Amino acid sequence: MFRSRPKLSSAYDGRVFADSEVSVPAALIGEPARAAMLVALLDGRSRPAGELARTAGVSAGTASEHLSRLTAGGLTTVTRSGRHRYYRLSGHEVARALEALQALAPPRPVRSLRDARTGSALVLARSCYDHLAGELAIHIADGLTRRAVLARLIPGEKGTLLDAAHPLLAQLGLDVPVRNPTRRPMVRGCLDWSERQPHLAGHLGADVLNALITRGWLKPARTSRALHISDDGRLGLTQILGLDPAALNSAPATRALEPGARGALVTEGPAGRAHAGRVKRETVSCLGSSQQSFIVVSCVSS
Repeated sequence: MFRSRPKLSSAYDGRVFADSEVSVPAALIGEPARAAMLVALLDGRSRPAGELARTAGVSAGTASEHLSRLTAGGLTTVTRSGRHRYYRLSGHEVARALEALQALAPPRPVRSLRDARTGSALVLARSCYDHLAGELAIHIADGLTRRAVLARLIPGEKGTLLDAAHPLLAQLGLDVPVRNPTRRPMVRGCLDWSERQPHLAGHLGADVLNALITRGWLKPARTSRALHISDDGRLGLTQILGLDPAALNSAPATRALEPGARGALVTEGPAGRAHAGRVKRETVSCLGSSQQSFIVVSCVSS
């Protein structure tokens, strides 16, 4: 004789969960085309479906299907403007998750000069949703902590603003309010995937990025989340932060390849980090740079 199933408590109404289902967002992010779209949206801007399709290297129909799944899964939001649909990340939580995954992910192979130049620009300065990331972000965070404006940043944790009236903040174009105007932390540490140390996020981090863009010191790239440093920005930032001007150079230099040649592409950044990949192009221009260089070695005709 079968026993009847125990009756559930009246307090249980279907909203009690044993644990979070990590596999659901992981499956959405884990598909390469969807991952490429999400990374493209990490700059916090809205992008049309057609542009995201080109970024992911898929057809418009396939991109539409992927974007529908991302939106249904709560990772993106969509707005309509006439016949067009514009997508963006649904919030800071998604951006933080993607940035954390980038810190764990292996580097993507460099397959062209365009890849190399884009990668070099991303390492120097890029947007991380609504705040600054990359080498420049680390320079700014180091300057603020060294001068006791901020306490030492810890990745993923709320930080402490020690001196809201410090002249360095005004030099960066900031007017820090006495009280935090939002529920968002004023200061938060965010792990930088390329530098492997925390940069400044939170309300103050967003204000830094907005101030530098408003001044014209940083200019967002059109096709990536890289941020280009203007000549005025390079001069102003090196003076404010006490940096060697060469520390803010990112233009790669390459030795020319013969048509169809194949070789290893190696770059060394200002801190001596090395990145390697493979390149195969019909022609490669020679670009000069005193600080960052790309050198092709072991060229063998294919």
